[in-house]
Amino acid sequence: MRAQHRSLARRLLIAPLVAALFGTALIPAAQAAPEPGWDQDWAAAALAVNPAAATASGSENPDFAPGKAIDNNPGTRWASNPADDAWLRIDLGTSIRISQVQLVWEAAFGRRYALEVSGNGSDWRPFYTENAGTGGTTNVHTYPREVVGRHLRLRGIERATPYGYSLFSVVVKGGVPAPASATERNLALHHLVFGDYYQHAGNSPAFAVDGGYPENLRDDATRWSSDWNANRWLGVDLGATARINRVELYWQAAYAVDYALEVSADNRNWRQVYRPSASEVAARRADVKPPGEAVGRIDRVNLGADARYIRMRGIERRSFYNPAPHTAQFGYSLYEFQVWGTGGSAAARYPDAPPSPGGTYQTTFFDDFTGAALDRNRWRVQRTGATFNPVNGEAQAYVDSPENISVRNGSLELTARWQPGFTTPDGGKFDFTSGRIDTNTKHDFTYGRISARVKMPVGDGYWPAFWLLGSDVDDPNVGWPASGETDILENIGYGNWVSAAMHGPGYSADGNIGKTEYFPAGGSADQWHVYSAEWTPQHIAFSLDGREYHRITRDHVESLRGQWVFDKNQYVILNFALGGAYPAGHNKVTQPYWGLPQSSVDRVRTSEIKTEVDWVRVEQRR
Repeated sequence: MRAQHRSLARRLLIAPLVAALFGTALIPAAQAAPEPGWDQDWAAAALAVNPAAATASGSENPDFAPGKAIDNNPGTRWASNPADDAWLRIDLGTSIRISQVQLVWEAAFGRRYALEVSGNGSDWRPFYTENAGTGGTTNVHTYPREVVGRHLRLRGIERATPYGYSLFSVVVKGGVPAPASATERNLALHHLVFGDYYQHAGNSPAFAVDGGYPENLRDDATRWSSDWNANRWLGVDLGATARINRVELYWQAAYAVDYALEVSADNRNWRQVYRPSASEVAARRADVKPPGEAVGRIDRVNLGADARYIRMRGIERRSFYNPAPHTAQFGYSLYEFQVWGTGGSAAARYPDAPPSPGGTYQTTFFDDFTGAALDRNRWRVQRTGATFNPVNGEAQAYVDSPENISVRNGSLELTARWQPGFTTPDGGKFDFTSGRIDTNTKHDFTYGRISARVKMPVGDGYWPAFWLLGSDVDDPNVGWPASGETDILENIGYGNWVSAAMHGPGYSADGNIGKTEYFPAGGSADQWHVYSAEWTPQHIAFSLDGREYHRITRDHVESLRGQWVFDKNQYVILNFALGGAYPAGHNKVTQPYWGLPQSSVDRVRTSEIKTEVDWVRVEQRR
């Protein structure tokens, strides 16, 4: 771990104990005498951690005892008895808020296993379940779930090899939430913390209150990083009303040029208590450096305010030379958000995720395309350069024309056409046209089962899709991928497989969470198939012809990748693209169009290449 600011070591003793037990510290092992006002009883409780408190269902032999997984020696390991239900349990010595668990597997890893927490060592609650483990190093983050307890257990479900489970190390990060205090201390330490959109799981809001930051305000220590938007905020729940004497913000190089500190009694109504002066903002704005030379800063702001909640609301981001004379801006990045004062409480907890809707599935949207033309009461037609800007390097323009969007023989047809020199309303030039329709403003919804029966053309670079997009994608304070995207069906011209994926902060574009699915023997993309997704607060599951082949859970996304942004409205999209980033990533074609080879161009020029949709259905529980 990087060097930390010395004063923090005097104010928090739990992390060095976790370090002694697990080998990775949130703050340094060297300790100084407690400062006046330090709660000696609280510190003593933390010091009760037993460095040897690891037990297991069994071990291969005494050389691979459970304590070997927590001895801070990367060359030793615990190897369980050869059973699928083997387990490893660790007594942390005191109840802490766990922010991260790192598992470093030997070759005998777990294919399926669960991480569980307990307050008493008997009643266990899972907070992470792995159903397709691949070994190596796994970093499980807990934000924004409530994972507090004294005992941690890894419970095996299925081994990947005939041997037992084998771990070089288990590293736990976290600490005791700051309790109510009559004397001044950092009341934000290990408390509940919230924000809007952050970059990925490793830079969640939780890392802004974990007690650590590098002395040079430059090293890559734990920190919160927002996505690339100026209107972003980070707030702390102090647990109860507190007297806030001052706030200390330990910024990484991507600091706020302008920001406001705001307080609230109810986490809804906010009152500004500080904002930098115009001269201070001007000075911060003038500090423009290349990213490799830039360093952070410390803001110490005296307040004297009474509140339970406090937040930093970003207004303007710092600029960097990238390269000079051009500038670029990134998100906000805070190593630490400290709130010094009295009062507060450690009793607050993160709320549970939304429950699944009750009732049975009922159809709330259905179109089987039996009319004479597209039903404009159900569908909106998108037009490149008018309602929609070009994306993904695709070769076509989307247009509103019966030659591209038609209803015939009980099916919707999206047809690609060769129209060299086609000019969009904003002056863009394209050689192809095609169709894209959606239900935005017609049928936006949260949660449900979404299905369509589709037949697609086979040919390199043909890219039809059936998908959902967050309804707030056009909000400049949200945008993509914070809006969320659910790809129920994508095909890029290969007859034997299709794909499904999710996109969000920390898992977008090529880094999406997705899966390729091959058709059973004899199946092909140019035959009729039903593609569907079930969307709940806990998971999104993708199916082909009624058979589920990919399930993505909320816990898995939050633990490993980033923010779950699928508790708000999405809308249905059907489109037929030509070429672009996704096809090019597979077929490596660059000429005559990116991702679209000449053979596929010739077919569009001489024949009717189309995607057909028999019906689309949305069902929701009522």
